[in-house]
Amino acid sequence: MQVTEAIAGRRSVRAYKDDPVADDVLRRLVDAAVLAPNAVNKQPWSFAIITDAQLLTRISDESKAHMLATAGEGREAKHFHAHLVDPAFHMFYKAPALVVISAQAASAWIVEDCALAAENLMLTAHAEGLGTCWIGFAQSYLGTAAGKSMISAPATHVPVAPIIVGWPQTAPSPVPQNTSEICWII
Repeated sequence: MQVTEAIAGRRSVRAYKDDPVADDVLRRLVDAAVLAPNAVNKQPWSFAIITDAQLLTRISDESKAHMLATAGEGREAKHFHAHLVDPAFHMFYKAPALVVISAQAASAWIVEDCALAAENLMLTAHAEGLGTCWIGFAQSYLGTAAGKSMISAPATHVPVAPIIVGWPQTAPSPVPQNTSEICWII
């Protein structure tokens, strides 16, 4: 697959088959992630790969409770509230794997570095026929002591990118793209 084809075809997937993703495939995704550009070549990331369905459900439940307890008022909070109180809502959409990309320590540019690694991982997954989705709902909880404990992350680590991975139930449809504002400075 050409890189432009992967970029154009990658979508966030929220419906997965029950089929597991083989460990060697998950390893290839991480191998691609670590090739990402990063500030001062610090390569600040670490990866937690969770494939235990019961643990994924526990993290989902704890993340929902954490969001409910810490969400402020506002339009977005109200929009998400119905999902968060629904016991049937699984934050990870029952994907067979979660890859959490964390920075090994807080410092400048860790979000950018980990996001670039996440994009490499997601594009490679798409090229392998897999679906992915960055689960922003889980980020706050995974940054707590309890969340870090669930993913075996040291206290100094900063979880940045929780990415679910699995075999899509169906091919995701293209989404309309807004026209970008471009300012040419000549």
